[in-house]
Amino acid sequence: MSDLPIRDAATVILWRNNSGERQILMGQRGAGAVFMPSKYVFPGGAVDPQDAQNPARGHFSTDCHHALTLHCKADAPQPDTLAATAQRELAEETGLGLPPLHPLRFVFRAITPPGRPRRFDARFFLAQAAGATGDSETFAQASDELSHLHWIGLDAARALDLPFITEVVLAEVTAILSGQDQPGVP
Repeated sequence: MSDLPIRDAATVILWRNNSGERQILMGQRGAGAVFMPSKYVFPGGAVDPQDAQNPARGHFSTDCHHALTLHCKADAPQPDTLAATAQRELAEETGLGLPPLHPLRFVFRAITPPGRPRRFDARFFLAQAAGATGDSETFAQASDELSHLHWIGLDAARALDLPFITEVVLAEVTAILSGQDQPGVP
């Protein structure tokens, strides 16, 4: 299993303020999923060839754009391709869309360790839900890839069945949204 290809991926952590509480959007993967079955995750997935053909430009600050190109292999997807992946996956899995030029903040990068049934080089992006299109309460246009889609407070999310990496990313997001930006995180 250690020689499995590592696929590039992008994940969106959509957040909102609801009556003074910061909430994030999460859903549960199916029990039969090969990768992280039954775990609660953020919407996201692998880069598709079409993402490079339809890049989403203008979503990143200069610092984020630069950070996305550091320590990458020569054939790594461009930041605008990762933005397109993030938008496509958000739309597919939740029925929500981000408007053109909606800011995405690069928060974290994680590579699935060897020995797992699938491996990803995932980039996690934080985006405010304000301005998102679609039904953000019933998720009527969502696919069935994630079930139990819902908004949940940052503290309450920790009680869900989360993969370890999601716990780590959630801690970073909590720090960022609390104004405690971490050194080295754009």
